[in-house]
Amino acid sequence: MSKTKVVSESLTIMTEMIFPNDTNTLGNLMGGNLMRMMDVVGAICAQKHCNRIVVTASVDNVSFKQSVPLGSVVTLQAKVTRAFNSSMEVVIDVWAENIPAQQRVSTNKAFFTFVAVDQSGRPIDVPQAIPETAEEKEYYEGALRRRQLRLVLAGRLPASEASELKALFDIQ
Repeated sequence: MSKTKVVSESLTIMTEMIFPNDTNTLGNLMGGNLMRMMDVVGAICAQKHCNRIVVTASVDNVSFKQSVPLGSVVTLQAKVTRAFNSSMEVVIDVWAENIPAQQRVSTNKAFFTFVAVDQSGRPIDVPQAIPETAEEKEYYEGALRRRQLRLVLAGRLPASEASELKALFDIQ
């Protein structure tokens, strides 16, 4: 397996139409259904990066900026931002489109973390992610801070050891 892979190799785009069984009583896409779609596109993206089975380890804050009405076409775009030992951070952007009205709006963005596992479910190493574009480099640079924040919030890293967060807040 390659020790590195460029970020663009993991790009995954998924498009879905919103039908009545996807919606709540107000006729909008249910949040849980959207999160399922995000998990699927993110997992496919992570698998493309590492060529292994992956499991979802965490989901950052998912804010629902805009409702997605029945009949909308939802496009989800996922890309690995950075790989660590066995984990990969994936950014997922979501847009809803009313094709007849020619309207497209950004509805969601979230960071998911996936872990590559072997057939027994044990974590295994993944290739490093090499960013190429300015946007990819920006996501890559912020990924360590986001990872440390996730680990601190989960109680898996003492705040005193979160070097990136200390630097961010200028804590001695």
